[in-house]
Amino acid sequence: MAPTPSTRPELRGMLQLLKPITWFPPMWAFACGAVSSGTNPLDTPLLLLAGIILAGPMVCGASQVVNDWFDREVDAINEPYRPIPSGRVPGSWGLYLAIIWTVLSLILASQLGATVFWAALLGIGLAWAYSAPPFRFKQNGWYGNLAVGISYEGLAWITGAAVMLGTLPDKEILALALLYSLGAHGIMTLNDFKALEGDLRMGVRSLPAQLGPERAAKVACLVMGAPQVFVIALLYDWGQPAYAALIAALLAAQFAAMRRLLTDPRALAPWYNGTGVTLYVLGMMASAIAIRGLA
Repeated sequence: MAPTPSTRPELRGMLQLLKPITWFPPMWAFACGAVSSGTNPLDTPLLLLAGIILAGPMVCGASQVVNDWFDREVDAINEPYRPIPSGRVPGSWGLYLAIIWTVLSLILASQLGATVFWAALLGIGLAWAYSAPPFRFKQNGWYGNLAVGISYEGLAWITGAAVMLGTLPDKEILALALLYSLGAHGIMTLNDFKALEGDLRMGVRSLPAQLGPERAAKVACLVMGAPQVFVIALLYDWGQPAYAALIAALLAAQFAAMRRLLTDPRALAPWYNGTGVTLYVLGMMASAIAIRGLA
């Protein structure tokens, strides 16, 4: 007789749904926002820690659970070993965790000021709209990836500055947050290569599924590179030529990595995520440092 399936989730499976490995991008963007505010984040360590927890484990964690719950049919094809399709988080426990984590995120955000709360609310809203019907933005890579870029990079950056300043940050900070959000669209496109087979079978219109791997990789490279050109121009205009030159050098190194990526996009997308994307996020911090005196 086959064993009766468990109706209780594994604790380890619940933690895996939160995907700690995905917390780095919004936590890094939050740190960039905190640095760009012109304050010393280390002067208020508890505030800094609360903001980092909000950006990573809470808001990002909630978005990951939401995505896994509404993606469970696709994951059963692409990654059947994940907690929900494997049965380690059975029944509706994934949905319950998504709702609970969303509420806890908003409670924490409300303690960090009105600007932070509204930014977190927008980020959470985009996370649900990305994965859940009727919007399900992830069905189309053009606007789905934009929603993720805004949530993971732009709103996290703005939140970092707002936590330190106690108000909406200045236009220079908002401009950088927007530009790096747009660039993150390309990073998300590269992440979609790993799910190409399941996306094609389930009708998910990611850019690799719509355009094919070669054209999608070219679009990703263009979308990652163009906003950084604008960042360089803005920093030069704002009287920061040394930092503009530094980011130009980082971008040149990315272009070299992109040339290799385009030789075999599907196989080399993980490699580029470890090389070119690292250069991209280093540029984020360099630009944040550059505008400290302007905030």
